[in-house]
Amino acid sequence: MSWRNITDFFKRSHLALRAADRMGRGRGRLRFLDRLAKPAHPAPITPDLTDWHRHRLAAVWIGHATVLLRIGGLNILTDPVFSHRIGIGLGLITAGPARHVAPALRVDQLPRLDLILLTHAHFDHLDRPSLDRLPEHTPIITAPQTSDLIADLGFRDITELAWDRPMKMRGLQITARPARHWGARTFIDQYRGYNAYEMQSDTHRVLVGGDSAHHDLLKTLIPVDLAILGIGAYDPYIAAHATPEQAWKMANDAGAARLLPIHHSTFNLSHEPMDEPMRRLRAVAADESRRIVVTAVGGQWAAE
Repeated sequence: MSWRNITDFFKRSHLALRAADRMGRGRGRLRFLDRLAKPAHPAPITPDLTDWHRHRLAAVWIGHATVLLRIGGLNILTDPVFSHRIGIGLGLITAGPARHVAPALRVDQLPRLDLILLTHAHFDHLDRPSLDRLPEHTPIITAPQTSDLIADLGFRDITELAWDRPMKMRGLQITARPARHWGARTFIDQYRGYNAYEMQSDTHRVLVGGDSAHHDLLKTLIPVDLAILGIGAYDPYIAAHATPEQAWKMANDAGAARLLPIHHSTFNLSHEPMDEPMRRLRAVAADESRRIVVTAVGGQWAAE
């Protein structure tokens, strides 16, 4: 039985959805069968963080929606997922999609984190087993009505940020921005929010787009130095995820000098071939492909 068959079953039963909510709150400590089943492929690139602290703006794509960012002197980790499989816990294993490409960095290879940024509560973005392995003193910014999925993990500084509400963190301004998506984790919690984020330091501006279908709201952010946008899981989920062509347009709408494409090539979440999103993005970018700064898991980029 595939993970899609399991989720389709759960969707048809309110009782099963409540059970899924409970099973989706585990920390993954007993799921040793997940750890035995390694990803099919290693990360194609191993990042070099030797001069990481010297950069005013830099990024490493660890995989899926997990990006290590350096901006305004802070180290920020977005939607951390280091697990070999994502989904609800079923005893010794996780019921959900397996990881295709290993994370480019292990948790113990990360620099000291100043902030964890969570866009929404879906299992491929808010992975409790991964969060449980990260330092509890790290502040977290997350979407509205999602902190109940985090608080019991020991984190002491959790901020739910509503759309268009800014906050300051050591000189860095972080503003939650709208996306076109949905926030429910197990279909019975439709009240949960979902965010994109704009981050502005003294010298640079970054957009973390989260999951989103195409929309025109990014035109108000012009210009950004780096846009981090999803380009995968659009077939058949076009109402919730942008195609590569739409992501390219959204990056242009935001006046993005550079685009870091995410949400592809890591988990098989949809029907398009796993290599299709990058092929389509390169095709639509054409002569401007140099603006695409990372194309494979483990790739990194730093502003000049």
